[in-house]
Amino acid sequence: MSAVVFIDTSVYLNILNVPDHNQDRPRILAEFKGMTTDCLLLPFATIFETGNHISKLPDGGMRRKFAEAMVNDVYTAEQGYRPYQPIKILLREEFIKWLIEFPGHAMRSKSIEKTKEGGSLSDLTIKKEWEMACDNTLYRRRRVRIWSLDSDLSSCDHHSEKGR
Repeated sequence: MSAVVFIDTSVYLNILNVPDHNQDRPRILAEFKGMTTDCLLLPFATIFETGNHISKLPDGGMRRKFAEAMVNDVYTAEQGYRPYQPIKILLREEFIKWLIEFPGHAMRSKSIEKTKEGGSLSDLTIKKEWEMACDNTLYRRRRVRIWSLDSDLSSCDHHSEKGR
């Protein structure tokens, strides 16, 4: 039986081949190829967090290149042409408007500081979406997991017969 798989930022950065965040790309792509029957979900938090990482790339041209690549990838997924689908949180019209504005914002420097502290709102959001999927009767008897390189998120792996 196929699984329901939430794609975390750490994995999505490797899929997009974003510099300094793609060290696990061969392993990720190999696993990705084996997920042909799985229901792959791209959480909205993953999209935003990936955009944040792209905005921290060293120069505007590189930020724009990867921002445009991400926009194209998410847009084609939204249109049904990718093996994964974005999770619907916002109205489609709002989402597309914000997405189209992203490359211009990403190419400008935000700040010179880089800090990472504790659990993020993005991780919490992904976990809550995962919990909702685990409780969804449509996914009964299916494995529901978060595909992540981060141990706290990858531990979210539910098999209906085992419980959460």
